[in-house]
Amino acid sequence: MVQSLDPVLGQLQQVVLDKPREIRLALACLIARGHLLIEDLPGMGKTTLSQALATTLGLSHQRVQFTADMLPADLTGFSIFSSESQEFRFHPGPLFSQVVLADEVNRASPKTQSALLEAMAEHQVSCDGTTRTLPDPFFVIATQNPQEQSGTFPLPESQLDRFMMRLSLGFPSIESEKLLLRGDHLADRVRELPALLSAADLSQMQQRADAVAVAEPVLDYLLELVQHSRDNSEGLLPLSPRCSRALLAASRAWALMDGRSFAVPDDVQAVFAAVAGHRLASGERGSSGAQRLLDRVNPIR
Repeated sequence: MVQSLDPVLGQLQQVVLDKPREIRLALACLIARGHLLIEDLPGMGKTTLSQALATTLGLSHQRVQFTADMLPADLTGFSIFSSESQEFRFHPGPLFSQVVLADEVNRASPKTQSALLEAMAEHQVSCDGTTRTLPDPFFVIATQNPQEQSGTFPLPESQLDRFMMRLSLGFPSIESEKLLLRGDHLADRVRELPALLSAADLSQMQQRADAVAVAEPVLDYLLELVQHSRDNSEGLLPLSPRCSRALLAASRAWALMDGRSFAVPDDVQAVFAAVAGHRLASGERGSSGAQRLLDRVNPIR
């Protein structure tokens, strides 16, 4: 399994330079069947990473540029009356893809943002009184700009909670940016990247991740982190049971990527900030709050 993932990680690291940890977290999120939110300044490689993930995993994908005038039907699809058949025919929207790249998701209105909720939670959409199942697998990889930028609508907590992880890429090193300027990378040729996995390969990885063993002390450590968030007096939001499940799934995926069939406390620590940060608070405050929780709770080894 590790050998099969090395080419995937290698290709992604040639697209987004100098970000190996963020790339591993993004891949672990998808193996854990989660949705991914990438938050950063414009021009930091958010959309490039999203497109590279979909292409490298060999999944069908649609990129949707979110704007203030977008309507929910622009995502879910709509029915049009056919004069030939004398009936309404449903025309599916971009949500009917295995990977939906929701670019600048916080530039759409709250009404349109809410159209993603059912799709992300239930893998289905309801249009004209009919429920339609989305493809399997189904992932939303969304990007958003910082809230202080003009023309953005903050994502509500209910929608943030649907994302298993939130990542921030940050600036590259000087050396990596020099490679970027020289063209020694694949970022400008994302559409030409070869698919190194298939939907069947990804499904097999997900099943193996589900089978990763989690001993009782590791589970107790995970729950103690969650419980500390509920007892804090720092104004942070408490972590929900959905977060507990997401943290467990992400820890299993991280262990699998390390070539192990069992999880250890280090796996929980590796994914904790990405899974819990955006649930605790917005922006950097959530990430720092997650780190404080890690510092307070000692794992049982």
